[in-house]
Amino acid sequence: MFSAQDLRQIQSNGTNEATINKQIVYFEKGFPYLAIKKAAAIGEGIISFSDSEKEKSLKEYIQTVSDKKIVKFVPASGAASRMFKDLFSFADKTYPTTEEQEEALSKNKAVTYFFEHIKKFSFYSDLDEHFEKEGGIAGLMAKKQYNKILNGLLNESGLNYGGLPKGLLNFHSYGSQGRTPAEEHLVEGAMYASNEGESHIHFTVSPEHRLKFVELMEKIDEKYAKKFGIKYKISFSEQKKSTDTIAVDLQNMPFREPDGTLLFRPAGHGALLSNLNDIDADLIYIKNIDNVVPDHLKQETIDSKKLLASAIIGVQDKIFTYLKSLEGDVSEEITQEIEAFLETTLCVLPSQGYKNSSAQDKKKYLISKLNRPLRICGMVKNEGEPGGGPFWAENEDKTISLQIVETAQIDPNSESDLAILKNSTHFNPVDLLCAVKNYKAKKFNLMEFTDPNTGFITQKSKDGKDLKAQELPGLWNGAMSDWNTLFCEVPLITFNPVKTVNDLLRKEHQPE
Repeated sequence: MFSAQDLRQIQSNGTNEATINKQIVYFEKGFPYLAIKKAAAIGEGIISFSDSEKEKSLKEYIQTVSDKKIVKFVPASGAASRMFKDLFSFADKTYPTTEEQEEALSKNKAVTYFFEHIKKFSFYSDLDEHFEKEGGIAGLMAKKQYNKILNGLLNESGLNYGGLPKGLLNFHSYGSQGRTPAEEHLVEGAMYASNEGESHIHFTVSPEHRLKFVELMEKIDEKYAKKFGIKYKISFSEQKKSTDTIAVDLQNMPFREPDGTLLFRPAGHGALLSNLNDIDADLIYIKNIDNVVPDHLKQETIDSKKLLASAIIGVQDKIFTYLKSLEGDVSEEITQEIEAFLETTLCVLPSQGYKNSSAQDKKKYLISKLNRPLRICGMVKNEGEPGGGPFWAENEDKTISLQIVETAQIDPNSESDLAILKNSTHFNPVDLLCAVKNYKAKKFNLMEFTDPNTGFITQKSKDGKDLKAQELPGLWNGAMSDWNTLFCEVPLITFNPVKTVNDLLRKEHQPE
């Protein structure tokens, strides 16, 4: 299937023929659906804190994390172009007359709404300044030159918002100043992801935009460091080329470029597991770049993150105590205590044959299940937003554990699975805190705790030709399948993604 030239290309990508062949097998056979058993709910896999528990945890937070190195991990390579889909659609068309343009505008509710509220966007003053010689935006609006305004916002000749990543756009207004999501993450980092006067923040960025992120950080680092009295340790990484997956045609044969070379594509956010694995820290917060709010709404998010940290450290301490006890001989009483902890706290249920196992086999089982990376995932009540949900699912070894499951992983032909999905009450807003060191203070190799059978296949096109693309197991789905997991209910205000530009007009993104 592969020529010598193909093999050289595969090797130059940092991968090998065996890996590519496995990817092609997945294209041919597809990925199996996940065997979900029930949806997680409050008291059934999802923790909910009482007011007194919250108060105690928040009061003790600084002491709780005093000996922990904390890193905030922010996937920030996402392009902003999808935010402006409706604006691009309108701006790309030519309207022979003003009347035809007005008619087209009246039929496009998203673009109409954009122009009706254009002064409320944080980037308004920059855009207005760009058109200063033409009377500003007001002058162009009076002349009904809507396309000119949109091109000034979206294209390289103007602000180039259509060609930048979300992290570099002005999202929020603070008086006459705008603030980008990247800056908001620095502010958040100072509030909960800092220790001993330092805040470590890691952005994963695309190669073409790395320099712009670096320039922004160099410009604002000192400002926020002075404001919060801390020192920022900011780092960057890019999605590794070795994680790209091969594309195939609709007959599952390697898709080739016009020059005959193989086509490789970025493999989704699951590819960032390798970047996460390179982080040296005790605790790693993970939060998407666009999920930020202005300062006057941050407190609930800050408190929520501190609660997650308190909860995960308490459970981790218990795990470490049990693992140390399992190094020697353990009594039946301690064995039963650990079994109960696994089932009630970590929600890991053994396979049916476990009860009949020997004492030695039980001990091996307990060690294998406890000695894993640990994560706590914030869950918000499901109010119709898309996102992975919290479920109890069966693993390959027939044990059952908590998993974040995407809709695409659920069998659409299974009435029972669809009923479980329909009755689920919460979803994951990508709000995670990871504890990635073992009880001997050594970092886990996170690549060893994934489920390769949980990838995704999508249909795309290139140069007018259909192709199939493959994503690696999602970062918080299959990539963390063999982690120990805690689910915790968090306030809905902690989830404020910006999927379209008009989302910035919601009260959660507007000034006080």
